[in-house]
Amino acid sequence: MTPRAPVKTQFMKKNVTPGPWLVEVESWSTAMQAARLSARTIELRAYHLCRLARAELAPTPWQLTPSDLLSWVGNHVWGRETGRSVRSSIRRFWAWGIETGRTDYNTAEVLPMIRPALPSPRPAAADVVAQAIEGSDCRVSLMLRLANELGMRRAEVAQVYPANDIVRDTAGWSLMVHGKGSRNRVLPLPGDLADELRSAPPGYLFPNRRGSHLSPHWVGTLVSRALADGTTMHQLRHLCATEIHDQTHDVRLVQVLLGHSSLATTQRYIAVDDTKIREAIALRSGKWHAD
Repeated sequence: MTPRAPVKTQFMKKNVTPGPWLVEVESWSTAMQAARLSARTIELRAYHLCRLARAELAPTPWQLTPSDLLSWVGNHVWGRETGRSVRSSIRRFWAWGIETGRTDYNTAEVLPMIRPALPSPRPAAADVVAQAIEGSDCRVSLMLRLANELGMRRAEVAQVYPANDIVRDTAGWSLMVHGKGSRNRVLPLPGDLADELRSAPPGYLFPNRRGSHLSPHWVGTLVSRALADGTTMHQLRHLCATEIHDQTHDVRLVQVLLGHSSLATTQRYIAVDDTKIREAIALRSGKWHAD
């Protein structure tokens, strides 16, 4: 049978970033590393630029025309948040190009602003979470508790290293949480949860076979399986945010708890109980129509 190498080679070429673009993207990645951005952020931004490069719209980034850039972005069917992320990467790349003297023209200015999606909190059902915690093994139950009681992301749960991350202050035990963008935060631990973490074996709380920690993806998969019914691990953050806000009525407190840099992001996590809206309207209406 005749080998199909030419087809494979052609396919591979489409996925290779052109040299002149790659040199610039790698230099930008070094600059982002110098700014101490997280590895995940650098990887994502470089990926966005490499996708643009592989469209082969110009020999170098600095020869790309605004119309070609706008056409490339406009012809992709991305979700709103993905589109915002791509736009941010491209704009930051051209800003860096201007700052470093590589170009004096900001091609990325042509990209229109993409408004964020309207708030769509989706907290997990409390009874579903309670059943999952009760019915899971010790490892998954602990993952569920960290996500539900502390509002931790799956990547944050995966990285817990009790010996290094548990700290004590005058009020009790707390957990150092390693958040997105290398932004750490310290969260108070409930007493029984602190005892469980402190009694864990040495090393990562959720180790893999290579001596590191489980991947965030696998942690999320294990938790989602335990929750069932399509409920995801991220919905536990929404549940935590909603219930803490209901208790405290302090959105700034919830922002610190979740590790958000923007208050607007936090507001998208907090669900409003429709029955409370109905009660509030009925109460106010009653005052207006009272005899």
